[in-house]
Formats: sequence, C-alpha cells, structure tokens
Amino acid sequence: MRAIRVASAALLGVCALTSCAAAVADDDHYVMSTGYSVMPSTVAAGGQVTLRVDRGASGCTRSVTVSSAVFGTVFIPQGSTSTTAQIDWNAVPGMSYRVTFSCGGVSAIKNLTIAGGHPVNPAPQPPYYHRGVHAGEGGSSLAGLDLKEIGLGAALVAASIGAAYRLSRHRSGEESA
Repeated sequence: MRAIRVASAALLGVCALTSCAAAVADDDHYVMSTGYSVMPSTVAAGGQVTLRVDRGASGCTRSVTVSSAVFGTVFIPQGSTSTTAQIDWNAVPGMSYRVTFSCGGVSAIKNLTIAGGHPVNPAPQPPYYHRGVHAGEGGSSLAGLDLKEIGLGAALVAASIGAAYRLSRHRSGEESA
C-alpha cells in the first residue's frame, strides 16, 4: 500500500516538473499577434508584400526582424513602421507560408498564402530553405526568460516536490507529531 502512495506522489512531482519545463522550453516566446500585418495576405509568386508593425498596439519600440521561407529575412528599422519584401518566384501556388515578426525576444506569427490555384500535390510539403542558416545571435540558454518566470517555475517545482514528500511521509505514519 505504501508503494502505491509513493508512486502516486512521484508521478505528481514528475507531472508538475514536466508541465513547468514545457512552459519554458520554447526558444521563442510567442504572443498574440496584434500590431503586426502582412499586406496583402495572398500574393502571387514573384509579387511584393508590405510588412507592417503598429508600434502602439505591438508595444515594440526596437527594430523588427521579419522572416519567412518565401522571402528570407528583412528588417523594419526602429523609427519605421513598414518595409517591403519580394516573394520568391519558386513559391508554391496555394501553399500558406509562415511569416515571423521578432522584436526583443518576443515573436508573432502571420500567414501568407501564395495565389495561383491549388498545388498539384495536396500533401503538405516542408518549406524549401534556399538561404543559409540564421546563426550567431549567441547568448545563454536562458535568453528571453526573465527572473520572475524562472523563479515562479522553480517555486512550483519545489512546492510540488515538498507536498508530495510530506503527503507520502504523513500517510505512512513515519512523521512524528
């Protein structure tokens, strides 16, 4: 009977730890994508799109990095609200591409659809990356996390382990009053 209690307490601790780890596992921190837009949201291969940031709605005061498999990486400078990007000629008609706006460790996602009908092969194709990798940003493994998030996660893990230990000791009668 004691083994079931200990196993239950251990499982509770592992679940709490897993959920905390999953909450902070992403390198990018995605938020609601208000304040960012791709115009038009449907464009032909070889066309041009305008990438906009509403500085008030997004809260971004820095330069914005905008990247996609269909046009590479472009920047919206700190004092500006928009830039343009040329869509690759080899973009697949009917396919939707992910456009990522990044500002100060926070990212927002928008979709861009290529006009021109449905693709010949309706099975989803992985994006074709014809440019080199984006590397060299550096930083620690904690980049993008603040001390409040780390402290809160550590406190939740410690509390769940402590509660599981106390419950397993209290129920088994090993703890003296």
